[in-house]
Amino acid sequence: MIQRKVIVTIAPTGGMAHKAQSPHLPTQPHEIADDVQRCWNAGASVVALHARRPDDGATCNPDIYRDINTRIRAKGCDIVLNNSTGGGVHGDMVKPLPGGRWEIAWEERIQGMDAGAEMCTLDATTLNLSFDGREILMDTPLSKGRALAAGMKARGIKPEWEVFSPTHILQDVTTLIEEGHDDDGPHFINLVMNVHRAFQNAMPYSPRHLQMMVDTLPKNSLFCVSGIGPSQLEANVAALLLGGHARVGLEDNLYFRQGELATNVQLTERIVRIIRELGMEPATPAEARALLGLPRTGGARPAFAVD
Repeated sequence: MIQRKVIVTIAPTGGMAHKAQSPHLPTQPHEIADDVQRCWNAGASVVALHARRPDDGATCNPDIYRDINTRIRAKGCDIVLNNSTGGGVHGDMVKPLPGGRWEIAWEERIQGMDAGAEMCTLDATTLNLSFDGREILMDTPLSKGRALAAGMKARGIKPEWEVFSPTHILQDVTTLIEEGHDDDGPHFINLVMNVHRAFQNAMPYSPRHLQMMVDTLPKNSLFCVSGIGPSQLEANVAALLLGGHARVGLEDNLYFRQGELATNVQLTERIVRIIRELGMEPATPAEARALLGLPRTGGARPAFAVD
């Protein structure tokens, strides 16, 4: 019997938590590259990268992304590189709006496409976020979603669609897919759950809510789940049982168990153990690329693509 291959994504940093919240959070290029190599050795096949400034502030500066990507490849690590175009909620990523509100800067987000990664996250959604007493707008009308999707296609980058509710799937993502912006291989969709206290209109995690999200996916889709905070482990197990893939890491969850801070390697090793206990096997990066339809055809070849 052939074992089902599961893509394990490690999200080591994110654009929200600070190192003051956990000494294990890698924020500088050398720290991130070292952690990614350890997680790759433990069974991760995709890495969802966020860049940080020297002061740990979030950024989509392509030079910093390129430094991270270069350091990872210099270690002989063939993990699939996925750079964020969402960025984060501090540092370079936010700018003030009239009335005391803030916005995640579009001109910063789009820079995430310019560092040679094979994949980039694509938030084709408009969200209102609440962090550190700030109300922050992520303004992504369909025109900006199209710009991101078209920019990725021209650069040979495969999008990872980020969704927070069924409407994001049924409206934004499906519209852009039907317009032909993601026609190379299956659509890879990350279902972000349990961030509803900070993201307006996001879905709390429950098995029933996850099933509803999965039921709305467009045809020819692969999915993974970002279970935020204490829902990470349960959401990943549920995703595996529904035929999906797993995402772990300190971007989504700082704790291994209640009161015990985690490392990225611990979280990777635990989900790999569970995958194998369920009779599945973590995909290698080469197997993940085959499942995802990488390299993408028709556009340019990303600098860090691997055959």
